Amino acid sequence: MRVIAFPGAPNLPIFAALEHGMFRSRGIDVSLDLTPSSVAQAERCAAGEFDIACTAFDNVVAYSAGQGAAGPGVDPDYVVVMGATQLELSLVTAPDVASYEQLQGRSIAVDALATGFAFVLYEMLAQAGIDRATCDLAAVGATPQRWRAVQDGTHAATLTLEPFTSIAQRAGFSVLDRSSRLFTSYQGGVVAVPRPVLAERPGAVRAFIHGYLDGLAWTLDAANREAGGTLLMERMDALAPPVVGAVMDSLLSPGSGLTPGARVLPDGMATVLDLRSRYSGRRLDDASLYLDMSHHEAVLSER
Repeated sequence: MRVIAFPGAPNLPIFAALEHGMFRSRGIDVSLDLTPSSVAQAERCAAGEFDIACTAFDNVVAYSAGQGAAGPGVDPDYVVVMGATQLELSLVTAPDVASYEQLQGRSIAVDALATGFAFVLYEMLAQAGIDRATCDLAAVGATPQRWRAVQDGTHAATLTLEPFTSIAQRAGFSVLDRSSRLFTSYQGGVVAVPRPVLAERPGAVRAFIHGYLDGLAWTLDAANREAGGTLLMERMDALAPPVVGAVMDSLLSPGSGLTPGARVLPDGMATVLDLRSRYSGRRLDDASLYLDMSHHEAVLSER
């Protein structure tokens, strides 16, 4: 099974399953590629290059609704088979930015202009009384690229997830706001499969779910916390010992990290749908349209 994911600490269950042979013990070989952006991920999945996408729930909604950032000619035909994270996004700013007002006239890096994470930024600005038209919003790509663009001074702010939030804070950058202040629940990451793959290879998908849950159980076991941090540092060059503790704290927190059992979050999905409805101009309120949890439920019943 060929998997494509965004860079970040939420990949730890997959890293663990690869490191400890958990996928192979379930009868499948898994390869993992990291995407530079949601657009690249969608384009490559639509081209049939990948069988599984670890992506944002909003990306699944967007492409299903014909609103994908890659444009109308790209349709990865995603369906969610498993949850992943209750994601906390942090608004990281340059050291000279101490308020929302100081972002006016400045450039803010986003993955793409019409993705769910951009909508979280729009909501942050709106609640702070800032017209987003007064800011220069630039599509830069996934979190590592956005963080580097703020670090080198190209942009004044961006939204980050771990480990990049902790890395930025240690480097002297500020966290102006967090999505957890705005929303009690936000469905961040999910595991999605193109519908043709799900129809053709249901057994392989279930084997992947088994292996992922094995890796998730290992990750959430308190006895493996130190080993988990070490594995993250081995797999992520940007992560260093001074910040790994904070990263693991966030990753293991039910309020900002991995979801036990890889279940989806009804309230979190409702938040995502509400944001997309308000900022895309089209009402979307039925999360079931984007889900096929039957394989996840079958796997849980077997475990």
